[in-house]
Amino acid sequence: MSAARFVKMFTSRKKIHKDKDAEPTEFEESVAQAFFDLENSNQELKSELKDLYINSAVQVDVSGNRKAVVIHVPYRLRKAFRKVHVRLVRELEKKFSGKDVILIATRRIVRPPKKGSAAQRPRSRTLTAVHDAMLEDVVVPAEIVGKRIRYRIDGSKIIKIFLDPKERNNTEYKLETFASVYRKLSGKDVVFEYPVPEA
Repeated sequence: MSAARFVKMFTSRKKIHKDKDAEPTEFEESVAQAFFDLENSNQELKSELKDLYINSAVQVDVSGNRKAVVIHVPYRLRKAFRKVHVRLVRELEKKFSGKDVILIATRRIVRPPKKGSAAQRPRSRTLTAVHDAMLEDVVVPAEIVGKRIRYRIDGSKIIKIFLDPKERNNTEYKLETFASVYRKLSGKDVVFEYPVPEA
C-alpha cells in the first residue's frame, strides 16, 4: 500500500465507524474521505462536522445511468446531521458530481417476540415504524404532508406521498431518486408529488 493511500485511509477512517469493526469498502472510504476533506476545507461546515461520522455508504441505480449515494449515519447523530443537511448535501453532490446524495439514520428492525415471551419490542423497532422513519429521512429537507394508498386491480398497491411544497426547489429534481432509494431500502413502490393548491 502506498504511503499516500495509507495516510488517506487513516484520515478517512475517523469519519466512518462500521458495525463490529468491519472493513469499509473502497467506496465507503471515498465517502468518508469527502467528509474529512469538507471538515478541513469548508469553514462554514468545519465545526459542525467535527463530531459527525457515518456508518456505511452505497451507490443505488436510479434511472437511465444516474446513480445516488446513500449514506447511513448513526441514529443518535441524526439531529446534528439534520441541522447541516442542505449545506452538507450540496457540498457532497459537488464532490460526487452528477449523483444525488441521501442521508439516512441507521435503524434496526427487531423481529416480533415469540408467542408467550414476556419481551416487548419497542414500537419504533417494528418494520412499519422503521420504514416510515426511513421515508421521512429520504425526503429531508422536505416534510411529508400527506399519504394515499391506491390499490391496483391486480391487488398490488402504490403509495402516493405528498411533500411540503416549501422545499420544492431543494427536492423537485430528486423525486425519482427518492422513489428508487426507498424501493431499494424497503421494497415498496412509492410516488412523490406536491399537493395541488386548491383554487
